[in-house]
Amino acid sequence: MGAQSPASPWLDWAVELQALAQAGLYYSKDTFDVERFRRVRDIAAEMLAHQSDLPLEKVKELFCCETGYQTPKLDTRAAVFRDGRILLVRENSGRWSLPGGWVDVNVSVLENAAKEVREEAGLEVIPRRVIAVQDREKHNRPAYAWKICKIFVLCEAVGGEFRPNSETTASGYFSLEGLPPLAEEKNTEEQVRMCFEASRAETWETLFD
Repeated sequence: MGAQSPASPWLDWAVELQALAQAGLYYSKDTFDVERFRRVRDIAAEMLAHQSDLPLEKVKELFCCETGYQTPKLDTRAAVFRDGRILLVRENSGRWSLPGGWVDVNVSVLENAAKEVREEAGLEVIPRRVIAVQDREKHNRPAYAWKICKIFVLCEAVGGEFRPNSETTASGYFSLEGLPPLAEEKNTEEQVRMCFEASRAETWETLFD
């Protein structure tokens, strides 16, 4: 079972207010309505700052800079296997994750999955299958102030080797029983297990929330 919603409703309220304000700013033509929706968005940021350790200006930077209709951000995670083991990269924090990151605006989801493996693990891969499309807050903690859609992609390595870079300090292949400490805000043991199951299945039906 995925992670449950936090006990405190503050974050959910702030996120919903932000989404409503963003939609209002996008669709409203009346000057006074625009001013009201801007104030609603500011209140949402103030709520979040009050309930967290982040300064208000940082919250506004993260929370109030979107334009257009509010939609989730996209994050890809690539599952690459060799001899029954899964590829993980060690982040600067010392914890390990599936190669991945935000989907860039000028590439597709599958192109982004391959790009992230190239950048973080030095490997060239071919995306083969979408394993799952998940609502992050149902599976990962801590909760974020913005919504994220995580897309797990099964990939086949066709060449390359690890190269030092600014995002990761090492890479390696791990068994399910021998996983290192995971960066659980990005991928949990449950999500890694799901990738193992997909890699072993002759046919796989994409999971989605």
